[in-house]
Amino acid sequence: MSERFALIGAEEADPTSCYPVTLMCRLLEVSTSGFYEWRGAASSARARRRVTVSTHVQAAFDAGRGTYGVRRVQQALARSTDPQVASVSLKMVRSVMAELDLRACQPRAYKVTTVQDGSVTPTIPDLLHRDFSSEILGAKLVGDIT
Repeated sequence: MSERFALIGAEEADPTSCYPVTLMCRLLEVSTSGFYEWRGAASSARARRRVTVSTHVQAAFDAGRGTYGVRRVQQALARSTDPQVASVSLKMVRSVMAELDLRACQPRAYKVTTVQDGSVTPTIPDLLHRDFSSEILGAKLVGDIT
């Protein structure tokens, strides 16, 4: 239900919207009085805590330069002086990070990838037949880019 109310609220806040609230409520099959009650309601303690935790999760993720995952962010929050933030669970950190679209970028170990698969070697014709000697200077020029 709150998703519908949020949609109506977003449309109502848009100055270019030409739809009245009553029409949107009727089309989304919600009551107009319910929408106005939802809009005027104070946020719950859970919602306020989630907003606080979200700001701390974003700060911890940024402090880790984008490499901190869920567990490291939760450990960073556990060191907080705020008891609401310090007691946050791993599940809540995971859901907040998903909501904020935060994904850890873990660097991978270096692996040499210059050698290609042996089955795909192209056959290049040997036009000099391995005879690199020449009587005229600059007549036979060869190069190798490997």
